[in-house]
Amino acid sequence: MSGNHNKSLECSLRIVEAAAKAGCQGFKLQTYTADTMTLNYNQKEFMIDDPNSLWNGYSLYDLYSEASTPWEWHEIILKRCNELGMIGFSTPFDETAVDYLESLKVPIYKVASFENTDLPLIKKIAKTGKPMIISTGMATLAEIDETVQTAKNEGCNDLILLKCTSAYPSLPTDSNLLTIPNMYDNFDTIVGLSDHTLGVGTSIASIALGARVIEKHFTLNRADGGVDSAFSMEPLEMKMLVDECKRAFQSLGKIQYGVTQNERNNKRFRRSIYASKDIEKGDVFSEKNIKRIRPSEGLEPKYYELIIGKMASKRIYKGTSINWDDLI
Repeated sequence: MSGNHNKSLECSLRIVEAAAKAGCQGFKLQTYTADTMTLNYNQKEFMIDDPNSLWNGYSLYDLYSEASTPWEWHEIILKRCNELGMIGFSTPFDETAVDYLESLKVPIYKVASFENTDLPLIKKIAKTGKPMIISTGMATLAEIDETVQTAKNEGCNDLILLKCTSAYPSLPTDSNLLTIPNMYDNFDTIVGLSDHTLGVGTSIASIALGARVIEKHFTLNRADGGVDSAFSMEPLEMKMLVDECKRAFQSLGKIQYGVTQNERNNKRFRRSIYASKDIEKGDVFSEKNIKRIRPSEGLEPKYYELIIGKMASKRIYKGTSINWDDLI
């Protein structure tokens, strides 16, 4: 949900309900205040000065003030998630947020890309013993390794790493999904995708490369505005994403060659060799009297050139399949 609640608890709960209706399995909050994120300064380094940014002109403090989810809403929202069958959890951005979320007994923690090198925070979360989902945006291979080892050393044995491009929105050309199997090979963890691209294509493609968790921003209506609305999915898009990701995962199957169960009845529509004219005993098989056609009751097409020039052992009527006992 991020900041798409637009400071309305009622809106937040409607977003929860829409996510459940779309088939989402998890719903994530963000737990911070402006004061736990930054300082209330307007000096240059605390301002967003990027004409390409959705948040150009904001101070960091004002942006986080607008986007933060009031902590007193958390219990209400998480309870509604559980009632609707979704896993409700959150991203803590400092140690006080972890303590608060522990009091709410959240089952999972998420670490944001911008915090994946905050090792004291990683340690604090890991000591809860609960699973951690870590976005890896901007992190080098060495930084990810340091984060993973820190989490494991502090007691977290269940880790999920998310390939992530920390741009809002991000471009498909920057997604570099081929990193997903490499990440799995390097860290032997479940790997997924935190996807900030528009549409569903990038997420669905990631499934084929091994992604098992997909994270997307979600809103009721992009026209409602909000700090993250421009790159968030609407309910019908989320339903499409859920359905198509399921299909993509089901399609992976196993390594398989030959006829599947559902193809058995169609195998008869392969080509085979048939008499295209009436053939008398002793006639020579030629391109003029036999053809490779459907169905597949006769000899396979690979024997066509072998049969050409051979003689018929009996009378064969047009439309009859050619088999070995028809040859002299």
